[in-house]
Amino acid sequence: MASRGTTETGKLKQNLEEQLDRLMQQLQDLEECREELDADEYEETKKETLEQLSEINDSLKKIMSGDMTLVDELSGMQLAIQAAISQAFKTPEVIRMFAKKQPRQLRTRLAEMDRDLMVGKLGRDLYTQQKLEILTALRKLGEKLTPDDEQFLSANAGTALSQFEKVSTDLGSGDKVFALASFEVEKAKQ
Repeated sequence: MASRGTTETGKLKQNLEEQLDRLMQQLQDLEECREELDADEYEETKKETLEQLSEINDSLKKIMSGDMTLVDELSGMQLAIQAAISQAFKTPEVIRMFAKKQPRQLRTRLAEMDRDLMVGKLGRDLYTQQKLEILTALRKLGEKLTPDDEQFLSANAGTALSQFEKVSTDLGSGDKVFALASFEVEKAKQ
């Protein structure tokens, strides 16, 4: 949804206008056929049509005044989180484990990385980057970090991870962060 709801809002407005036209025509037809209907049927149909017309008119007024739109207020935050996730997490495997809420697998991956660093299979820069990602993901999953891990995070966290921490905290809902992380996993697969 690259338009962030702008196109959809336009379509909604168009559909409401079409419904408005249809209901106006229905009222006109009802008046023309008044003699063919009994009084109760006419009054009930007219009442229902007027109620629908009033509801649609209220919706149109809200859309036209900007009070109702499919572009919600969270779109800006969502974009910020997507940017933060994509900058903070460069390892699709970490994004995937974070999105699937797999702290145990993240800890296993961290242990494997510690081993790989010791045997020289993993460079220090890549190790630092991935450890930061994993520790940040674990923290966001509510996992308790060791004092050493906290110190490592403090000493090495860059602006991208700090931005991710801030934006995801500002959003307030872990589920939204996880949904966005899942989106990033799918994007990374493509």
